[in-house]
Amino acid sequence: MGLFLVLKVIHILGAITALGANISYAFWMRRAGNDRDRVLDTIDGIRRLDSRVANPAYAVVFVVGLLLVLTGNYSFTTFWIAAAIIIFIAVTLLGIFVYAPALRQQEAEARADISSAAYAAAARRQNLLGALLTALAVVIVILMVTKPG
Repeated sequence: MGLFLVLKVIHILGAITALGANISYAFWMRRAGNDRDRVLDTIDGIRRLDSRVANPAYAVVFVVGLLLVLTGNYSFTTFWIAAAIIIFIAVTLLGIFVYAPALRQQEAEARADISSAAYAAAARRQNLLGALLTALAVVIVILMVTKPG
């Protein structure tokens, strides 16, 4: 098995791991329901899964993706590669500067009063952000698989 194929396998496994973890967050939040302790435990679990599994997997995907371009017959100016990199950077920035603070806000509102309108608004915002970031990650996968001109 050549280097390119090994890198491609690592790239795909990283994407499966990262996106799979992200997709599970909505499931876990719904499962927690409106029980304050379960919600707080779930948010803590999401934060840990993000920092220890999903985010490192995304970093591997990005670095290995760059290596795939450098070792394969690809160019950074190819539409689907450039678009995927731009979307990846946007998702990363949104994750750091919008998603993470929104998750902290949801946690703070849950600690204060999980039955409040403020918690409901924070939870809705978090759900929408999570859906948006997941959708953008899926767009990257679609670009990688279909390789549109």
